[in-house]
Amino acid sequence: MRLVTYQRNGLARSGVVLGGDVFDTGFATTRAALEAGAIEAGERVGALDELELGAPITDPDKIVCLGLNYRDHAAESGLALPAAPMLFAKFRNSLTGPASPIVLPGVGSQFDYEAELAIVIGRRGKAIAAEDALEHVAGAMAFNDVTARDIQHATSQWMAGKAIDTFAPCGPALVTLDELGDLQDLAIRARVNGETVQDGHTSQMIFGVAETIAFVSRLMTLEVGDIIATGTPAGVGISRSPQVLLGDGDVVEVEIEGLGVLANRVAALVAVES
Repeated sequence: MRLVTYQRNGLARSGVVLGGDVFDTGFATTRAALEAGAIEAGERVGALDELELGAPITDPDKIVCLGLNYRDHAAESGLALPAAPMLFAKFRNSLTGPASPIVLPGVGSQFDYEAELAIVIGRRGKAIAAEDALEHVAGAMAFNDVTARDIQHATSQWMAGKAIDTFAPCGPALVTLDELGDLQDLAIRARVNGETVQDGHTSQMIFGVAETIAFVSRLMTLEVGDIIATGTPAGVGISRSPQVLLGDGDVVEVEIEGLGVLANRVAALVAVES
């Protein structure tokens, strides 16, 4: 099953994709549909390629992200492999959907992409055992952990360079596990203006999805709709030679096997008066 957020009459709604069409689930958000348990296709809304899509999950309680979770990315960063998952947070303000812009803030200058597999929690849990972890997963989606590197590295805390508005594009759909198979056996790629800049595989994770869920859930209760982004492989722009940093007009694509392509254009901030 593929779940999307679509726009109709200026309002966001939850939909399910069947073939090339989107059908309303009867819920305003995908989180609400997941909490209800049984998701059914209702009224046909329209063709998928004719609808404006938003982030599949719009209202998570938490967006938990992993740093340095691929061996080759840790190596290119010149950092030791972490002994435990390195966690940081993003917030709802960072979420944006497919085809919506990544808006550069009025501060910072080193804007970078990170192609990531994100999972969405489908069943509440605390202190979840690793062997039971996937039973708590509703599905997965492509995720771009956009980062302002100069802001990130200005202090020892990463949040300021990570939690910027629109710096967490995700989508185009939340795909349930029955359509995906093994989450540790997926190709993951990023492209900037059509050129491949990351080409990795989820088997290269240091801490796999199940182990990560178990670790996070020992610290905090995982709620339905929570997002966990599982880190990025090698090839980030700041580590390339020459560097590939994002600017106004660039197009970034994240493609994960079975999940589709998440594409976003980069746009400079336009000041809005309060």
